[in-house]
Amino acid sequence: MFDFAYLIPLMALAIPIFAIWSKHQRRMAELQVQATAEKAAQYASHSRELEERVRVLERIITDQGYDTALQIEALRDRREVDGQRTADRDKAIN
Repeated sequence: MFDFAYLIPLMALAIPIFAIWSKHQRRMAELQVQATAEKAAQYASHSRELEERVRVLERIITDQGYDTALQIEALRDRREVDGQRTADRDKAIN
């Protein structure tokens, strides 16, 4: 007949190993959730930027009272100014 006395030391070793493994799995799941949340935030930001661009293009196309070429140039100039401000701010920070 099998002696159950051998199982007691094995269980004493298996329980802490299982606890460590489950803690590791929980931590890995938390890290994956954080990474997913960060990616979702990045996608949302990118989506907002694209929506804003589409709105601008729709406004340019539907507003017939303005010259399209002038509006496009004005938008380019504004982006250049915004880009220059960002570059200046980055230089000031560094």
